[in-house]
Amino acid sequence: MASKAGDDPDSLMSLCTEFCLRNLRRTMCYSGERNRLSLRPDVFLPSEICDRLVNAYMDLVHTDSEFEPQDGFFQLFSDPRSTRLTRLTLREDLLRDRDLEAISKQDLMELHLTDCSRLSSRALRTLSSFRHTLLSLSLFGCSGIFFRKSGAPLASGEQDEEDEDPLEERLQTLDVDFSFQGFGRLRVLNVGGLPAELDVEALLQPLPALTALDLSAARLPRPAFLQQWSDRMASLVLYNVELTDELIHTLLQMTRLRHLDISRENQRTSKFKMSRRVLSSVVQTLVQLVSLDISGHIMLDNCTVTPMQEALGRPSTEPSKSSIYPFKELKRPLQFLGLYNTTLCNVTHIPAYKVTGSKNEDQILNAIEAYTEQRPELAHRAINQLFDIARIQHCSQLLRALQLVITALKTHKYDKSIQVTGSAALFYLTNTEYRGEQSVRLRRQVIQVVLNGMEHYQEVTVQRNCCLTLCNFSIPEELEFQYRRVNLLLLKILEPLRQDESIQRIAVHLCNALVCQVDNDHKEAVGKMGFVKTMLNLIQKKLQDRMCDQVMEFSWSALWNITDETPDNCQMFLECNGMNLFLECLKEFPDKQELHRNMLGLLGNVAEVKALRPQLLTRQFITVFSDLLDSKADGIEVSYNACGVLSHIMFDGPGVWSMEEPSRTHVMDKMWTAIQSWDVSSRRNINYRSFEPILRLLPQSGAPVSQHWATWALYNLVSVYPSKYCPLLIKEGGVSLLQAVLELQTSHVETKDMARKVMEQCESFKEDPMDTSR
Repeated sequence: MASKAGDDPDSLMSLCTEFCLRNLRRTMCYSGERNRLSLRPDVFLPSEICDRLVNAYMDLVHTDSEFEPQDGFFQLFSDPRSTRLTRLTLREDLLRDRDLEAISKQDLMELHLTDCSRLSSRALRTLSSFRHTLLSLSLFGCSGIFFRKSGAPLASGEQDEEDEDPLEERLQTLDVDFSFQGFGRLRVLNVGGLPAELDVEALLQPLPALTALDLSAARLPRPAFLQQWSDRMASLVLYNVELTDELIHTLLQMTRLRHLDISRENQRTSKFKMSRRVLSSVVQTLVQLVSLDISGHIMLDNCTVTPMQEALGRPSTEPSKSSIYPFKELKRPLQFLGLYNTTLCNVTHIPAYKVTGSKNEDQILNAIEAYTEQRPELAHRAINQLFDIARIQHCSQLLRALQLVITALKTHKYDKSIQVTGSAALFYLTNTEYRGEQSVRLRRQVIQVVLNGMEHYQEVTVQRNCCLTLCNFSIPEELEFQYRRVNLLLLKILEPLRQDESIQRIAVHLCNALVCQVDNDHKEAVGKMGFVKTMLNLIQKKLQDRMCDQVMEFSWSALWNITDETPDNCQMFLECNGMNLFLECLKEFPDKQELHRNMLGLLGNVAEVKALRPQLLTRQFITVFSDLLDSKADGIEVSYNACGVLSHIMFDGPGVWSMEEPSRTHVMDKMWTAIQSWDVSSRRNINYRSFEPILRLLPQSGAPVSQHWATWALYNLVSVYPSKYCPLLIKEGGVSLLQAVLELQTSHVETKDMARKVMEQCESFKEDPMDTSR
């Protein structure tokens, strides 16, 4: 069998790493003084394992809400004699100054920090401890690291108040004392997003050995200083740097460049206009280039071939056939060419193996891949374009598209625009058209990022997109691995009674589906989360608005499902004023057949619980149930369910019947009349997982009408759905109980006749176990 998209299993190393991180005190750690997390004295871990542990820890913290960050985690790696760290990638607000200080004795070779907003200049001093070993350093988006906190300076390792106050309010003074002096081995540096106040030239001057530099969004008033690396710089990123003639002149001196990025986010914000002459100079002078990004630039003049030349031959990557004149000078096709948000991406012949743009699916996916990590503003636009392809056309690279969107949503869980467009794209990429191509593992990854979005964003569009995407999955089967989490999230969405109508409708539908066809343990667990009360609150609100819509009907249906064979949930329904809401709904919406069916189905579940039946045995309730026996709503369903409720009440015998009106005899007569009016061949809108509540009404003589209702129910079900219900009846011992009905003198002739027919129907089926767990 061919494997499906995304079906590759996790490596053993990944599985072991995650297990250790989720069970630190059971594996490599113990609780030390003051319950502090401490490394076991007999544990010695090489850099390959330590690096993986820290990087995987950061990933779990950012992508799994059920994973609890461990206070003092970084302290585990403070001693290089037992743990070795060499390559770390840390991001966002989890990282604190003290975490870096904890690992300051390590000989780090690579340290990549991204958007670490809680770091201050205290972390800069810690960086100096790595200066003799660092080869690669990224401080992208960590502008706070160049500022001192307000208040008195702190000694290394001293605790501060950083957990209590937003860092932005306390970062006031630019730290001008820091220098890269002594970082002699540093080859790769990313300082994208530097504060405008910093003197970039002075900061970088002590780094003669750089071969790769990212100065995204930096101010370069005197760009000539870049020439100090002209004989060794291989990669230079100047994204969102204002280009000038002086800067272009400087770049043309850097003839060792293999990767040059002079792209922009927005065409309108740039004073510089890219020309055919400038582009030609870059191509002709920087002959070692294999990667070039000029995305976001407006071309001052035309540099493409005529439409007639465009139409010649199939699309080609050969430079000589290039539709863009300056690129005809290339000696070989580029490995990468960024043309996103330019008109040049629309031409036919582009001499590059990987191109970013918006012309087709491949260019768009390349853009998402290239820009997700550090340019969410561009990734957001590209994902929006992928959304249009998935919605209107057909996505031909499904696995790649899904993995890229999942990565973007994980990487930028706090970016609203990414969450909105990403969740919308996932809705179309997981629908029925693509479902057959997706593995269980891949679909679980989608569910995880969707739930992350629901957790972190209460914004209407994100919530709606996430709920709609969940509707593309088989419920409850595909959501069972996150069953508790998804239920909690949906109930949280439904808490505000003035919630957006569309979200409310989808969320209630999902809640209903999640409690349908699951075992009783699941139902009881969800009941304890507040499910019953939440549904009743929704019903109360709809009653106040005098509106019987899908939310109202789904809420009653969900209550019907969650009370099935779960006495605790039935009791919750009664304790939360459920019966009064039932009466009010009957009065307010007398003609809503679906509503009546759902409500009576729920009350049938309540009536099955012997301890709760006395609460139904009031004149008001019995009169209502008795009147509903005459209902023709939804075929026989309302009348059938009302009779079921009364059958369980009658089963308790005449001794519990304390009211004079209506009399027990009168109600039983009405039940006989109702049952005789039903067509035994009626197709049913009902699903039994077990016959136990019906079967318990058979071997008894106190209420023949209850016995008759139960026998009729079995006769109807095995006649209309024999392949489904005959095996179930046989499995649960129903045939012997029906035999007992035949032997009872109190059983009515009509009841015995039906019992024989049920037994005859079952004889044609082998006694084959049937899975009724779902």
